[in-house]
Amino acid sequence: MSRKLTAEESDRATIRDVAARAGVSASTVSRVIKGDYPVAQATRARVVRAMRDLDYVLNVHARALSGAGTKMVAFVIDDVTGPSFAHVAKGVEQQATVEGRLCMVCTTHGDPSRELAVVEAMREQRADAVILVGGGSADDAYRERMTHFAHALDKAGSRLVLCGRPPLGADVPTTVVEYDNEVGAYAMTSHLLSQGHRRIVYLGANGPGGLNPTKLDRVRGYTRAHEDYGVTCDPGLVIPADFTRAAGHAGARRLLAAGVDFTAIFAGTDMVAVGVLAALREAGISVPGEVSVAGYDDIPLAADLVPALTTVRVPSEELGRTAVRLALHPDQPQHVTLGTHIVVRDSVKPPPRARR
Repeated sequence: MSRKLTAEESDRATIRDVAARAGVSASTVSRVIKGDYPVAQATRARVVRAMRDLDYVLNVHARALSGAGTKMVAFVIDDVTGPSFAHVAKGVEQQATVEGRLCMVCTTHGDPSRELAVVEAMREQRADAVILVGGGSADDAYRERMTHFAHALDKAGSRLVLCGRPPLGADVPTTVVEYDNEVGAYAMTSHLLSQGHRRIVYLGANGPGGLNPTKLDRVRGYTRAHEDYGVTCDPGLVIPADFTRAAGHAGARRLLAAGVDFTAIFAGTDMVAVGVLAALREAGISVPGEVSVAGYDDIPLAADLVPALTTVRVPSEELGRTAVRLALHPDQPQHVTLGTHIVVRDSVKPPPRARR
C-alpha cells in the first residue's frame, strides 16, 4: 500500500511526482488533467489515485498558459447584498450549473477602476465569460477601456457580457442582455400621472457629474412621461440618491424638512422605496392616504411591505440565466432586451385633492 505524504512533501508535489507515483509519463498526467486526449481507463484511475495520495493541487496559472479553459464564469456586481443583484446572481449560478461551469462572484463597490481591474484579472484566468451587472459608467475613458477588454477577452476565447446595461457599440464583441429602463420609468410615471398626481418626486437620479446609464435612462422615462401628459416637469423634484435604503430614508427626510410640495415619490429602486416608507412613517405621514410611493425592481420584499409596494417588475433571474446561456452559445442572438411591467399594489392611490 502506498503511503501518504507528509504536509511538507505534499506542498512540494509536482506533476512529475504524480507521474512517478502512477508509473506513467508527465505528458500522460497532463492529458488526464486536461481531458483533451484519450487515456486508458486503468491508466486514468492510477493517475487520479496518485493525485489524491499526493494531495496534488492543479496550478491554474500553468493550466491557463497551456491553453486549457477554467470552466468558469465570473459575475461582477457592485454590492453582493443588494436584493436585485442577488436574484440576478441566482440566475447566473443556476445556468452556470446547467452548463457545467463554476461561478465566481466579484464585487466592485461601485468603483469603475476596480471593475476594470476585476475584468483584467478574469481575462488572465481565462474565464469563459465575464458578466458585468448594473449601471456601469457612460464616461468616455471607461467605455474605451471596457471596449479594449471586450476585444481582449474575445481573442482569448472568452466573452464580455453586459447584463442590465447598454451596449458598447455594434462593432464591439459583447453579449448584451438588457431591459428597458426608460420604458419602465415611463410606465410608472404615467401610472402616477394617470392617478392624478402632478407633483411627483423622482428619488434616485445621478449626482452632479454622475454618468450611471441606469439612472440616466430612468430619469429620461420620468421626464418623457410628463411631456406626453402635458404636465410641467419640475427639475427640483428630480433628486440625486444612491440606490440604497439609507439614501431613500435620508432623501425623504430632506424633502420633508425643506417643505417641498409633492404628492408622490417614485423611488429609483425598491430599496430606496423602503427607506422612503420608513421616513414617511416616522413623520406620521400615511401611505397612500397622504403620499403615494412607487419603486423599481419588484424584489420579493416589495409584496410584504406595509403597504405593499407598487413597483416596476424586472426579470432579474431571467437576466442572469440568459446572460450565461448566450455567452456560452455564440450561435444564438447576442443582444436581447427583456421586458418590464408595472405591478400595482397598495402604495399608490390618487392624491387627496383628486379624491375630494
